[in-house]
Amino acid sequence: MPKITFLTDGAQKKVILDVSDGETILDVALDHHIELEHNCGGSCACTTCHVIVREGMAHLSEMEEEEEDRLDTAPDLTLSSRLACQALIEGDCVVEIPKNTQSFRKAEQH
Repeated sequence: MPKITFLTDGAQKKVILDVSDGETILDVALDHHIELEHNCGGSCACTTCHVIVREGMAHLSEMEEEEEDRLDTAPDLTLSSRLACQALIEGDCVVEIPKNTQSFRKAEQH
């Protein structure tokens, strides 16, 4: 069974979870109450679920053109950026939820 590690708060907090093959990063985060913004509901219509893959990029589904085009508009884009709603987990990986995504969600709650 694959594992995903979520890094939050500037990689200061770490959560390791078992996942089933074929789940998206977003699905796993939501199922385990990990704060990850997702304004469009996971339909690849925004970039609020942007994550940075720190390890295991090869263990995620291949990026489709629609995701690639959408990511071009994400803040703090890196070479290992993915949209959590589009990345299917196929093996162990480590993803960081960028601070701007977390702080956006926390700002809405206040």
